Amino acid sequence: MTNLLPLHEDKKLAVTYRVEAGCLGPDGLNYISEFCNFAQSVLETLDSDYIAWNIVHREDKTLPEMQYGLVGKAISSLKAEKYLSVFGKTLDNFEYELSERLTTLIRQFMSNS
Repeated sequence: MTNLLPLHEDKKLAVTYRVEAGCLGPDGLNYISEFCNFAQSVLETLDSDYIAWNIVHREDKTLPEMQYGLVGKAISSLKAEKYLSVFGKTLDNFEYELSERLTTLIRQFMSNS
């Protein structure tokens, strides 16, 4: 499948990551939209051959922090794991790497604010 990269947008794994304003400090609500735009612009090139990123403010705490979708529909973590395995990745490593990258982006963003 890797020889078919980049995939068409509707075949990419949609990854929605909801960022809580509190991770930007006590005044995070003032910066969350700007941070999400910043993170989106950086992450959209990461694994972009098969991942479609959506970094948004987590306003509704009932929604999961991370959500996966394919062909416009939400999919389970198990299905996301199967999808990522085609590209030699595990869901645990994918989520860990994303978390580490977002931590770095938060530090970078806050040092420039």
